[in-house]
Amino acid sequence: MNLMFSFIVPVYNRPNEIRELLQSLEQQTYNKPYEIVIVEDGSTISSEKEVSLFHNLPISYYKKENSGPGDSRNYGMRKAKGNYFIVLDSDCILPPHYLETAETSLQNNYVDCYGGPDAAHESFSTVQKAINYAMTSFFTTGGIRGGKKAVDKFQPRSFNMGISKVAFEKTGGYGNIHPGEDPDLTIRIWNNGFTTKLIPEAYVYHKRRIDWNKFYIQVNKFGMVRPILNKWHPETAKITYWFPALFCFGFLMSLLASFLGLPWFLYCYSLYFAVLFVDSLLKNNSIVIAFLSLVAVVIQFVGYGYGFLKSTLTLNSSKKSAQELFPKLFFKL
Repeated sequence: MNLMFSFIVPVYNRPNEIRELLQSLEQQTYNKPYEIVIVEDGSTISSEKEVSLFHNLPISYYKKENSGPGDSRNYGMRKAKGNYFIVLDSDCILPPHYLETAETSLQNNYVDCYGGPDAAHESFSTVQKAINYAMTSFFTTGGIRGGKKAVDKFQPRSFNMGISKVAFEKTGGYGNIHPGEDPDLTIRIWNNGFTTKLIPEAYVYHKRRIDWNKFYIQVNKFGMVRPILNKWHPETAKITYWFPALFCFGFLMSLLASFLGLPWFLYCYSLYFAVLFVDSLLKNNSIVIAFLSLVAVVIQFVGYGYGFLKSTLTLNSSKKSAQELFPKLFFKL
């Protein structure tokens, strides 16, 4: 198949990230034509100066009013010249082999949509590495996102997601919900008869320039969005989405049981955290990151679980639409 790739990168007030991403694209070993479409989504801090430094790269740079990452990706895909789009977040860095790896995998086993994992670069801070562990580990909710070849069907995430022009035109692209626009699109891709897959070797280094508070807000929104997606696409609802909330509730019950002289349940949680600590220690070779990974996992479970439970109860007790109940989760187009 004759593939022509177009990278689609929305950016909002993050010129330094664009510079780092473009620097990594300069190092690609891929020697066929491709393009980079950068969409400035109503930024007040422009990336135009940084983009202009990379004369050697095939960049198309557009500015538009702020309408959110989903709509900006759609805008970029409509402007793109390629027949296969690779959607990236601006805080990603690509390894040199990325494009070659993606093309080889698609030539051997073509799909109209793929996803790749995220990894932590050695230059990342200890907090970034700890958050990356929580978001990608097999022992947390991260295993479903990028560490396994299949959990039912793989759901790509838009920090590292490929989609054919045909699938984009058939589905209409991303919706205005955020976060959650990527699983919503994936489900509609499936419903239109297309298939998806994970390409494990097509990973990106995902910086996630966030602190603990921002991380809590992010995972809390992830939890709030999932019941909305379950309501829109009931065939995709699974018991596993309840696990973070049940985990937190179980931990509180185990503390109560321990005060009543029944410590065995708390021992189970202690064993789980010990497994997390050892696993992170082996992966990151750092005791500090291993301890911080436990903090990140607790924040992830509490934030996601609380958001999921709150959203579920609100949706089921009201006749209003999700847009009316949670306006902050939707961009006005």
